[in-house]
Amino acid sequence: MSKLAVVTGANRGIGKEVCRQLAESGHTVLLSGRELEKAKAAAADIDNKNIHPVQIDVTDVASIKGLAADVAERYGRLDVLVNNAGGHYDYWQTALTADFAAIREAAATNLYGPWRVTQAFIPLLRKSDQPRIVNVGSGAAALNSLGAGPPAYIVSKAGLHALTLMLAAELKDEGVLVNAVCPGWVATDPNNPGGRPIPEGAAGIVWAATLPDDGPTGGFFRDEQPLAW
Repeated sequence: MSKLAVVTGANRGIGKEVCRQLAESGHTVLLSGRELEKAKAAAADIDNKNIHPVQIDVTDVASIKGLAADVAERYGRLDVLVNNAGGHYDYWQTALTADFAAIREAAATNLYGPWRVTQAFIPLLRKSDQPRIVNVGSGAAALNSLGAGPPAYIVSKAGLHALTLMLAAELKDEGVLVNAVCPGWVATDPNNPGGRPIPEGAAGIVWAATLPDDGPTGGFFRDEQPLAW
């Protein structure tokens, strides 16, 4: 059987393009979205027999466990997990004036979501010969250059970077490669109409999802090149 990938937040933008590129490389791809109908529409638009739409809400524990159970029953393993679902780019706020409701929402999607999804799918990843986890991070949350900016988004993405390092260390001896990838400033919401083409941003994520066994783990990358945390 071909390698199996789950991509969260994949009904549009970078996630959708990651699914397209993985499917073209021969992966069986579960394109997931919070709403199944939107996932179906995205899969139909790509029109590749290797892509199958599924539903997952990364802020809903029951939804996460439900998809993990379904994958276990249908496939028995998982080779690639791309934690792409994210958002809450709160450019209208500052750290001193931030609404904590917005902070909680951002953390629920950008940090707790990938954390819970990884916990749910790690038993299936451990059954793979080449397990890979890719967390879609952000250069805006790199501590070496961090300054003012959308606080809920940046702090939650910085937390995701920290989680990446912890997971990589815990799973290193099991051959599970865990990395964070910044796709760059891509022409998707909320960046549109500025930004680089979506396929260019997605390519680095696909690279990390298909690393060889001697590839890096616990790294932060953009365009296959290391970034400082």
